[in-house]
Amino acid sequence: QVQLVESGGGLVQAGGSLRLSCAASGRTFSTFVMGWFRQAPGNEREFVAAIRWSGGSTYYADSVKGRFTISRDNAKNTVYLQMNSLKPEDTAVYCCAVLTVARCLGYGCYARPSDYDYWGQGTQVTVSS
Repeated sequence: QVQLVESGGGLVQAGGSLRLSCAASGRTFSTFVMGWFRQAPGNEREFVAAIRWSGGSTYYADSVKGRFTISRDNAKNTVYLQMNSLKPEDTAVYCCAVLTVARCLGYGCYARPSDYDYWGQGTQVTVSS
């Protein structure tokens, strides 16, 4: 089992920044990819970004590319999501997730929420206009 706890959400004005953190505990050695997803009311869960735990390759949704940066601290078993130039449409609950088994490689695989094995509870991000 892997436990995930997100933090860092809040209310920010458009154009502002937030940094989300996701701390993992438990069987963290089984982590292959960590991802961030978001879900706004009435919408489906949406891929935001992912990072390969070994090697650090990163993957982003087009909607956040150039504004968000995902990074990791292997020693702390923590993944971060730096969010800059926030827009009202970024408002959502942000969840981190762990993928332990690589069913395939690359963006198309890491962007599928159904492939992830463990999920955090989420943290609310609200961007006011």
